[in-house]
Amino acid sequence: MEGTRSRVRITVEAEVRPTEDREKVLKAVRNVVEPESVRFEKIGSTEILVGESSTLASLSRLHSILRAERILDAARGAMKKGVQGADRMTIYLHKQAAYKGRLSFVSSDHESPMGAIRITIEHPNVREVIDWLAPPTVRGRPVFERRMPE
Repeated sequence: MEGTRSRVRITVEAEVRPTEDREKVLKAVRNVVEPESVRFEKIGSTEILVGESSTLASLSRLHSILRAERILDAARGAMKKGVQGADRMTIYLHKQAAYKGRLSFVSSDHESPMGAIRITIEHPNVREVIDWLAPPTVRGRPVFERRMPE
């Protein structure tokens, strides 16, 4: 099992625009994901918050919010669109909604006026991660609930 766990990688990125406060961007990210480490990188004149984690447990808040807001179908669709091969997916969240503790999926960084939060999930079986985070539903209720994949 340890070999599988070491292949889990969550990367969260959000641009800190010149008019934004670093702490507010950090709060937006932490309202949705709990990264194990966070740093700010300067790329030219752009500052980017980068959060990283090696466990799916950092996505527990996302898991809970999806159920509280009853948006499993929309989330599942966004996640499936973001799949890249068998072991990677990227999703984008509206940064201002995340700051308020809400979720709004966007299809790119350009759909959020202050930039989006990009979450990249690498896992040996990303479809299992989707089934855990956003299982299929019937009449708005999950058909099944999976435990967090290893």
